[in-house]
Amino acid sequence: MPDMPAISRDEVAHLARLSRLALTASELDEFAGQLDSILSHVKAVTEVAADDVPATAHPAATANVWREDSIKPGLTLEEALSGAPEVSGSRFAVPQILGEEQ
Repeated sequence: MPDMPAISRDEVAHLARLSRLALTASELDEFAGQLDSILSHVKAVTEVAADDVPATAHPAATANVWREDSIKPGLTLEEALSGAPEVSGSRFAVPQILGEEQ
């Protein structure tokens, strides 16, 4: 006797109604087959998983790749503003883009 499908066409139709999806008969058949395939693969994976294999979030070992956080000298105020087309006090001067009411 062949394996029973993990999800039936009627169950797909029920899920479609709950999701407010209007599916044609051919779409119901197609999605039922696709969902059945997905659920069968999930079942196969759960059967393979062993108790002595730890759960992982990533199949490859990962390590922190961040560089060391160290303080380095930056630009002085004069150096930072030296290339600005226009300066207002100790700030970059930029054109106003919002109205006065803002």
